[in-house]
Amino acid sequence: MILEVKSDAEMKNLGAKLGVLLRGGEIIELVGDVGAGKTTFTKGLARGMGVDEDVQSPSFTISRVYDASNGLRLAHYDFYRLHNAGIMADDLRETLGDAITVTVIEWAEIVSGVLPEDRLTLLISSTSEDNRRVELKADGPASRKLMEQLA
Repeated sequence: MILEVKSDAEMKNLGAKLGVLLRGGEIIELVGDVGAGKTTFTKGLARGMGVDEDVQSPSFTISRVYDASNGLRLAHYDFYRLHNAGIMADDLRETLGDAITVTVIEWAEIVSGVLPEDRLTLLISSTSEDNRRVELKADGPASRKLMEQLA
């Protein structure tokens, strides 16, 4: 599925639309250049999940965890600054096994061996200063169901 997003507000709304569908255990991989809108999408996702905190990019902290009002948890990882996953791969592996946690991963190449096949991948690319092309790929039954609900 390919979507055209024309503003930061639309990117947040796309995230929020997906966020309300989440039940825990989902894995979302965000792929895109710096400034493509990955964290903007995650802010909307968190809003849709019922997270009241202001979502910040985990670029310097590698991960941030937020509690949602519905009992779910959002774990947001950004592996951009890592050359070796090291203990962060173990941390991620533990998080992926938590049934109440929704895991969002930016720059996941370094931990690709840890990720399960069933995940929703968003490929975000700039088509102009404000516009983004978002291609959604579902790699398993749970992620396919999410993508169908989002359509």
